[in-house]
Amino acid sequence: MAISPTYPGVYIEELPSLTHTITGVATSIAAFVGYTARGIDNRAQLLLSFSDYERLFGGIASDSELSYAAQQFFANGGTQAYVVRTPRAGAVGAHVAFANLTFTALSSGTWANGNLLIDIDENNVGTTTSGVTAFNLTVTNLDDGTVESFPAVSLDSGRSNYVLGVVNDPDSGSQLVNVATSGALSTTAPPPTTGTVGGVVTQSTVNTTAGGAATAATATHNCGVSLSTSGTPPAPLPLDIRVLAQTGPIPQTVAGLAAQLERAANATLAVKWPGASVRCTAVASGAGQAIRVVGFLPGHIDATLTIGAPSGASGLTDISGALGLSGATGAVAHHALAGGGDGTTLPGATQLIGDELTFTGIYALQRVDLFNLLSIPDATRADPGNPSALDPAIAASDVNAIYAAADTLCQERRAFLLIDPPPFVNSVETAVDWKTSGLTVHQENGAAFFPRLRLPDPANNFQLRTFAPSGVVAGLYARIDGTRGVWKAPAGTEATLTGVQGVVYKLSDLENGVLNPLGLNCFRIFPIYGPVLWGARTLVGSDAEGNQWKYVPVRRLALYLEESLYRGTQWAVFEPNDDTLWAQLRLNIGSFMQDLFRRGAFQGQTPSDAYLVKCDKDTTTQTDIDNGIVNILVGFAPLKPAEFVIIQIQQLAGQSQT
Repeated sequence: MAISPTYPGVYIEELPSLTHTITGVATSIAAFVGYTARGIDNRAQLLLSFSDYERLFGGIASDSELSYAAQQFFANGGTQAYVVRTPRAGAVGAHVAFANLTFTALSSGTWANGNLLIDIDENNVGTTTSGVTAFNLTVTNLDDGTVESFPAVSLDSGRSNYVLGVVNDPDSGSQLVNVATSGALSTTAPPPTTGTVGGVVTQSTVNTTAGGAATAATATHNCGVSLSTSGTPPAPLPLDIRVLAQTGPIPQTVAGLAAQLERAANATLAVKWPGASVRCTAVASGAGQAIRVVGFLPGHIDATLTIGAPSGASGLTDISGALGLSGATGAVAHHALAGGGDGTTLPGATQLIGDELTFTGIYALQRVDLFNLLSIPDATRADPGNPSALDPAIAASDVNAIYAAADTLCQERRAFLLIDPPPFVNSVETAVDWKTSGLTVHQENGAAFFPRLRLPDPANNFQLRTFAPSGVVAGLYARIDGTRGVWKAPAGTEATLTGVQGVVYKLSDLENGVLNPLGLNCFRIFPIYGPVLWGARTLVGSDAEGNQWKYVPVRRLALYLEESLYRGTQWAVFEPNDDTLWAQLRLNIGSFMQDLFRRGAFQGQTPSDAYLVKCDKDTTTQTDIDNGIVNILVGFAPLKPAEFVIIQIQQLAGQSQT
């Protein structure tokens, strides 16, 4: 703020800094696309550990190549990843419809059938002259115990709490279901309440029934109820539940009574019927409050609970009437999702590639801010009955189609594609054919690997199984980036492969010498070091091409610089295009490059040998200025890996002593 001096004296004015610090972006955020046992379809989910994968996608599954790749990524040093679930062909999400609302599971498959429940209640939502206009919606996942609550939602599309807007919100909405309308919605009457709702509870009635302080100086209560279901109750129902012990306290609120009933019922069920539980809450009812009981009974999700008098053999005094639950009618069971289908075959090229307009398949990653490495283990998925052949759902031409689409995406997003060898590439001859003629993807933003790896399978008693290597490689790249920097070649004796027990084809030095000049990165097994990655070339890294992006670290360093400078110079947009702006850009970018130089990212003894930053009247002409363009030239001298270490040995004879 400019100062307007009005009196003699000293004035202090704070000036804005001309420095805009450029922060380097992450270099090893991996993205995995493929089939998982469960999880939201075609949505990129962030993972910070394999525990996150287990929570969101169900853990290791024998038919999910991606589940193993994610586990191998974190085991080898990866720290951050995105996973996109592509469902099987023809998979259908479980669904349920009521009150002209249709709820559908976000994760397709049969797993949600009977496991996802929708509950409705009207507790504390308020009323208007036209009656209750809002309701509480609860989504429960019985499989892992997840409960989502959406209080006070409405069927009125003109309100901010409209149920479709709340539940379907991509950020704060449900992670289990979405909802759509299947007809006209009532704006004055919510859907019917689920569960058993009793009559009004009078605290004095409870005290009197229990023989409590209201009628006697000494508590004599020993009260209970019978828990059962309508129709023919499944064993072990009916059960007698002791609600109030002989000398225990009597809760003095309806909420306290509901909590006491819930604790007592669940304690009995834990012994008699593991997995079953009830939920009891106090709800508004008429002039007072009532108790609402909802049951979660494995295998009987549509059963509604009933509360009645305990059996004579129990020795308990009936308190069901005092709790307002005796003879409660009009109960509505859970709305359980059903009709989900797993589909026919594992996802093929159509599902893996997806649709760019609807953000499915690999294009779900377009909604991710940043990813650096892309792995699609399903692209070369092996036939379960023949580990040396592709899965019948994927043809050889499909492999190239998948990788071609993925490579285009990586070019757009400045990411790096990790290409797995197909199962039939299991010898030097087939590897040469695949790299020279079979693999049609030929761009600098990718690398291919050989052979496939052998690791223990935790889903099969840790027997060895053949896997695509991209998950291991992604974790290795992340580990080297973290310890040495993205400019260090992720290969050599330092690039050990955690968990790998063997390879499909064990290469000799001479055989490696055939594949390396073709730009195919090989896995080797050496004494002491064990299995390591022994190559760092891009898809255009063959000796015959002589491409400037021959080496993986050089290309990935360039991508790192491009993304960091792209994000770090956004402030310059719409600034006056003159010498002041150019000087600021030179200062900020130069500081960023100098920091990398000090960290050893470039070759050269001095900064002038290592990098250059140019932004002045030579790069930006008056015509450029008139067109609103500022041009910045950034150059760097990359470190190239020492692929070939030559030791010269000479015999010396007759040397004189000095």
